[in-house]
Amino acid sequence: MTSRIRLTVGQAVVRFLAAQLTERDGTEQPLFAGCFGIFGHGNLAGLGQALLEAELGQPGALRYYQARNEQAMVHTAAAFARARNRLSTFACTSSIGPGATNMVTGAALATINRLPVLLLPGDVFATRVAPPVLQELEHPGAQDVSVNDAFRPVSRFFDRVWRPEQLPSALLSATRVLTDPAETGAVTIALPQDVQAEAHDWPAELLAPRVWHVPRPVPEPAALDRAAEVIRAARRPLIVAGGGVIYSGANPELRALAEAAGIPVAETQAGKGSLPFDHPLALGALGSTGTVAANRIAAQADVVIGVGTRYSDFTTASRTAFGSPQVRFVNVNVAAADAVKLAGTPLIADAREALRGLAGALAGWSTGEDYRAQARELAAAWQETIERAYTLGHQPPAQSEVIGAVNAAAGPRDVVLCAAGSMPGDLHKLWRTRDPKGYHVEYGYSCMGYEIAGGLGVKLAEPDREVYVLVGDGSYLMMSAELVTAVAEGIKVIVVLVQNQGFASIGGLSETVGVARFGTRYRYRNPRTGRLDGDVLPVDLAANAASLGVRVLRAQTIAELSAALREAKDEAGPVLVHIETDPMVPAPDSEAWWDVPVAEVSALDATRQAREAYEKAKTAQRPLLGPELGPPR
Repeated sequence: MTSRIRLTVGQAVVRFLAAQLTERDGTEQPLFAGCFGIFGHGNLAGLGQALLEAELGQPGALRYYQARNEQAMVHTAAAFARARNRLSTFACTSSIGPGATNMVTGAALATINRLPVLLLPGDVFATRVAPPVLQELEHPGAQDVSVNDAFRPVSRFFDRVWRPEQLPSALLSATRVLTDPAETGAVTIALPQDVQAEAHDWPAELLAPRVWHVPRPVPEPAALDRAAEVIRAARRPLIVAGGGVIYSGANPELRALAEAAGIPVAETQAGKGSLPFDHPLALGALGSTGTVAANRIAAQADVVIGVGTRYSDFTTASRTAFGSPQVRFVNVNVAAADAVKLAGTPLIADAREALRGLAGALAGWSTGEDYRAQARELAAAWQETIERAYTLGHQPPAQSEVIGAVNAAAGPRDVVLCAAGSMPGDLHKLWRTRDPKGYHVEYGYSCMGYEIAGGLGVKLAEPDREVYVLVGDGSYLMMSAELVTAVAEGIKVIVVLVQNQGFASIGGLSETVGVARFGTRYRYRNPRTGRLDGDVLPVDLAANAASLGVRVLRAQTIAELSAALREAKDEAGPVLVHIETDPMVPAPDSEAWWDVPVAEVSALDATRQAREAYEKAKTAQRPLLGPELGPPR
């Protein structure tokens, strides 16, 4: 007879999560490192009570972390999962209503970036005894709809547990998705508040330790032969290393293949660090925020080997980066949907296993010395460009100089983290990465506010590394409350707050689309003009951080910034270094384009000129549906 354990739904969830493990390459680790939560009437008596029991030493302990913002705690979980190569993550619980919908943005970010997070929002009463309850959405056409249905399009798996009997299948299905490299993303199990507190007799085996084996799919032999045939026919191949290289731990295999076959390597945002910056075949960043070295090689490439990349518009420069009419693609990806992009020859497999297979299939073949020499020369020239950008001597400093100072302060294994604004693009093309985990820029969703919360996640995942969070004033104003969490938990992050009095990235973009930095500066409204073009606002974000309990250091020059970063290393808790920069000094140009539409008609000369430039740039855009055919006969 099956042994039964009587627990509430909330208690069973906590016991189950604490018992889940993942395994890859013989190494096991807990799938859930803990649970972030903000409590309200929709989850306190259920999951809250269960987490309290766990904290007091009940079996199945799952550590609770108190967050300050529901969106931010999902970002922390996603950053943790990325740092752990998607083998471990956090659960996040909220109340119903606004607490739940605050997590929707975080869910979208996790799913777009293919990062596993488990979301447990509270929900309305399953029994419907006294509707509408506090914070319930009343839908006139259906009584089984709540605000939590907003999670459906941004979750890789969604379920709502109306009865305790439904919980086992929901938990097992959710965990399957979380641990599948091809399917993973945000997973949501909505838990009605009355069901969370309801008791049930659970089969003991549901709560027993369970190991989820994370697969490494090997390439199909015939698919490997087809891919190798395409590459062997190339004269100017290029590898595009995406995040899949790093998640798979395939960096040694990538390096071995590149060296043996003489194929230069360019990197996406998620793939940056796949090769050390000073490797002779490392071209650096590709695409709209790329290096001149990578983009010039890409423009002439006849075969592009994408490894673990989604081919976002920034990577392909809105499909203008690959200029050869006969360019062909070989796509290594664990997800079939990504492997067939750009009409590529798909190699559906784990990146490490696929690269090993390709190395064997290409044994004895390599590119010509002239091509490899060109790649080395372009890469060396770009390093000189970086050095100039790092040492401009401008005052107030240029953003590139701030990046250079942080790059110099960071150790070989330290991590730089960013997400939104102009800094991700500048970091992509300038940062000298020495370790596969040394670069963490969230650019799938490019979510303002991810930075500080994400920094906490990386530090929790890798406490032996210094984590440098680069954040602009715009992102800081949107979501800085997790500094309080860092203080409470004693989590050491070094936040470099770059103050440029507005939205620098969109300000620069606005000029290219003929909108003249409209709505991008932080200014008083001018009573004479009626516009936001008055004096600079007297905002002191450093003082704000200090009020949250963070150690604050101020710098005005690069020398002072370098000194502050040295001092910050000696601190035990979170530190914020504040520096003001000149947003009008651009980073080096990438010789690449990004497709942002420009108004087709306008009364403004600047907009009309921008439209003319836009239409000219559009002529280089290509569908990339295969090698181009000649004109019809």
